[in-house]
Amino acid sequence: MIAIEPGRTALCVMDFQNDIVAMLGDAAAPVVERTAGLIAAARAARIPIFYVVVGFRPGYPEANARNERFAAIARTGRFQLTAPPGSDVVPALRPEHGDIIVIKHRVSAFAGTDLDMILRAKGIDTLVLSGISTSGVVLSTTRHAADADHRLVIVKDCCADPDDEVHRVLTEKVLARQAVVVVASEAAAAFSGAAAGA
Repeated sequence: MIAIEPGRTALCVMDFQNDIVAMLGDAAAPVVERTAGLIAAARAARIPIFYVVVGFRPGYPEANARNERFAAIARTGRFQLTAPPGSDVVPALRPEHGDIIVIKHRVSAFAGTDLDMILRAKGIDTLVLSGISTSGVVLSTTRHAADADHRLVIVKDCCADPDDEVHRVLTEKVLARQAVVVVASEAAAAFSGAAAGA
């Protein structure tokens, strides 16, 4: 079982927004269900929960026309912050009072956000990652966090990608080089163990 230190650990729930989760089709439900259980275990252990969401000001001033992915988003009108941040997270996983919401304008949870500052302010150096997609936010965030010397745990069945084979290769061969890769039941047990030892 992995060891978790409650005062130094956060759970990151990344890009579980309605439009992004919908890309998974029927495969989304079990991922959301497992992630809901993981969040509940983190709450019970008093592990801080960070929600990372894609969001843009009206008019998309953060979206550069040279960036094909985000220029395309701007053309759709999606992810504008006209409602409270996090309000478009799927209902089963919605943030609660006291959770921290990080708004990003690029793929990584760190690029152009205040995530690093908040983690340093709270003395957090271990990140437990869940998110959609594995080839997007999970991969980019892992790369940045590893280079910043964070300890990383990736909960592979609380991550998903529209391409199952890409998800498999990333979690088994690529991300495992920079993180401990576990399943939700292992992460939840680590949270429970941390709570019991606190």
